[in-house]
Amino acid sequence: MSDVRIFPVERLELSFAPAPWAFAEAKRAEIDALFAQLKRETPSLWNGRVLLLCRQRLEAGVLHGTYLETDYASFAAWARWGWPQAGVHDCFGAAAILGSDGGFLLGLMSPRTLNAGQIYFPCGTPDPSDIIDGKVDLDFSVRREVREETGFSVEEFEAEPGWTMVVDGALIALIKVFRSRQTADELRKRALAHLAAEKQPELADIRIARGPGDFDANMRGFVRAFLTHR
Repeated sequence: MSDVRIFPVERLELSFAPAPWAFAEAKRAEIDALFAQLKRETPSLWNGRVLLLCRQRLEAGVLHGTYLETDYASFAAWARWGWPQAGVHDCFGAAAILGSDGGFLLGLMSPRTLNAGQIYFPCGTPDPSDIIDGKVDLDFSVRREVREETGFSVEEFEAEPGWTMVVDGALIALIKVFRSRQTADELRKRALAHLAAEKQPELADIRIARGPGDFDANMRGFVRAFLTHR
């Protein structure tokens, strides 16, 4: 985690501008072959559309950026190949739900996902449904991911102002903290009930992190960096 960088961000100004992704165009045949293999391994994968950040600057506490659109197969191949330089970042919003006892909730990705076994905050790479009036709305994206993955509505929480930006190579995680009046254990019980009622849940379990003793080798680097920072 030595190369992970953390910045406070007051506000997001993120737009969408349709543009080709040169990496995907140059490696189309290899991407299609790899995704066919991934589909055989994990049949539930779907080649939808995602947004990747192609330009960005942080100025006076405001993150300005522009996204392009590509297919999930290209994104998945880029990730599987170790995030080589490709002129983009995977820039996404994540929800750090904080219980009244100081425990943060984390999700264990289910076997039906490409990131099976990995542990991180409710989040997801933005997609075209997050484009509102020409802007990429990560606040909207985070609210949707929280609802889908845990069943919670963020309206029940108190949102801390601003975001914490964690830059880990090609990943840019924009983390919003949501404080709950319930303990982490109470929240975990509710989230597990939601997962049990889902036919194909994205998460296999809910974990709680109260300190370094709860860190796990399967936690993504940006999660460990954020928790250590807090």
